[in-house]
Amino acid sequence: MSVNLRIPGPTPCPPEVLAAMSGQMINHRGPEFAALQERLTEKLKTYFLTSNDLYIISTSGTGVMETMVVNALSPGDRVLAVSIGAFGDRFGNIAETYGADVKRLNFEWGTAADPEAIRAELKKDASIKAVLVTHNETSTGVTNPLGEIAKVVKEQDRLIIVDAVSSLGSIKCPVDEWQLDFVGTGSQKGWMVPPGIAMVAVSERGWAAYKESKMRKFYFDLGKARDFAEKGQTPWTPTISCYYALDAAFHLLDQEGLQGLLDRHQRLADMTRAGIKNLGLKLFPQDERYASNTVTAISNPEGVDGSKLVKMCREEYGVVFSGGQAKLSGQIFRIGHLGMVNEDDISSALSAIEKALGALGYSSSGVAVTA
Repeated sequence: MSVNLRIPGPTPCPPEVLAAMSGQMINHRGPEFAALQERLTEKLKTYFLTSNDLYIISTSGTGVMETMVVNALSPGDRVLAVSIGAFGDRFGNIAETYGADVKRLNFEWGTAADPEAIRAELKKDASIKAVLVTHNETSTGVTNPLGEIAKVVKEQDRLIIVDAVSSLGSIKCPVDEWQLDFVGTGSQKGWMVPPGIAMVAVSERGWAAYKESKMRKFYFDLGKARDFAEKGQTPWTPTISCYYALDAAFHLLDQEGLQGLLDRHQRLADMTRAGIKNLGLKLFPQDERYASNTVTAISNPEGVDGSKLVKMCREEYGVVFSGGQAKLSGQIFRIGHLGMVNEDDISSALSAIEKALGALGYSSSGVAVTA
């Protein structure tokens, strides 16, 4: 039975991308790698919508979050960590681990951050140097109004550091227009590449913060990345196979173009949400205007064990969903619809849910997929 992997990441990879990874190794200090890195960096800038410096680093999504923290801050710096879920909490935890003075601004899980609440905190505390924010919170299926948040942060003349791991390339995130100082994403999400590399863009103001930063860093030192990039290299041995994969992925991504990608993710998210509501299920996000276009979170229906639902979909119908994370464990399940995904994948996923619900004794109010 073929598997329909519908989790928020890692996402399925096209055959061309996986085939590209089998390429022979090259000298990462040689001209072939230099050309590859330059090509990928310039291509990424067009998807980030930025002219800022941009670097590919061999790490995970959490690694790029750590990279941004240690290159922007010093121990003792006052930081506002905005959180609407598990990854927002993680961002604050990383900063705290490295000695930042973290002030938490937590919002109820299932809601988006309120830009006015952020403005109030920044006005109240002039010592806050930077704001940490997750653009798209996969643990709750909510996308923050990042453009509005960034406008507030810039009005208050602070740094903004953005976890865009599950949004960039799939959800609108114009880095330069929104004046984002540090923004990072990961290969295993909308980029259709296996885990292994992350990408981070740094503004001029971000570099000014780097010059003042005193947090300890070695592997994640972006100054080293900048110096070696000038020679067409990376400071440390890169995951060359993932570079090959990203190169192949761009051949596919470019066929749609950025706007096409954004439109497809919007269309498939709308299809997913409509199917879920047709079954009489409730979306976890409290305001559908902020429902994510890369992952849909659904409250477990009354009388149904969510873990049994997820297990049955996997074992009986070959569709893999994610359960809830952290305090949402056992309360929700999640459908990933980013990267390599189309209408047939979503139809299959929704049909599996409908069948599993019936087998578990839940009477649906409608059908998941309509003609």
